[in-house]
Amino acid sequence: MRDYEHIFFDLDRTIWDFETNSNETLYELADKYNLADKGICNTAEFIAIYIQINNRMWEEYGKGLINKKTLRNNRFYEALCKYGVDDKKLSVKFANYYISYSPLKTNLLPHALEVLKYLKNKYPLHIITNGFEEVQYKKIKNCGLEIYFDEIITSERTGYNKPDIRMFEYSLNLVKAQPNRSLMIGDNLAADIIGARNAGIQQVYFNPNECKHAENITFEIKKLNELINIL
Repeated sequence: MRDYEHIFFDLDRTIWDFETNSNETLYELADKYNLADKGICNTAEFIAIYIQINNRMWEEYGKGLINKKTLRNNRFYEALCKYGVDDKKLSVKFANYYISYSPLKTNLLPHALEVLKYLKNKYPLHIITNGFEEVQYKKIKNCGLEIYFDEIITSERTGYNKPDIRMFEYSLNLVKAQPNRSLMIGDNLAADIIGARNAGIQQVYFNPNECKHAENITFEIKKLNELINIL
């Protein structure tokens, strides 16, 4: 069960606390650009609408339906339009602020550092992420995580997005790993877990919200420190 040679992690929502860091940035953005003066008085509601749009557009990006620039700018533009604010220049300002400041946030998921410190002495660790390259590197550096990982493998670097099997094959070839001696840890059932499984890699589904599913998974955990019992 513990005979692995390489461990691969997802980053957002697996190690880096995406929701907390993103929400902090979005509230700062709302204050900086005075959303209330534009008729958007309920910041929490605006953020909820933005999140729905953002999630949808990330799915479209993952399927190759939209490009990076469209995702970055249009998610804010669509959210503003929900309130009748048809201002593309403002949406670009929002996008630039968010991309500049959200990677500076340093909130991690509970037990993340504890687990990384434990695993670093036992296995080569790597990141496989669909996030934008410059953004993901900033997150890792600002959180002091670069010391734990040998390779940071992004979708921009590979030309593919999880769950595309080619992204996992690229990652395996890069670090000279065998799929049956590798383990992928992530929170996204489709992208991380099914994607890794299709590539012959064993998986740990990080499922803190206990989302129900019927997939055949190697391991499933609610807390990151449960990895210590597995590895």
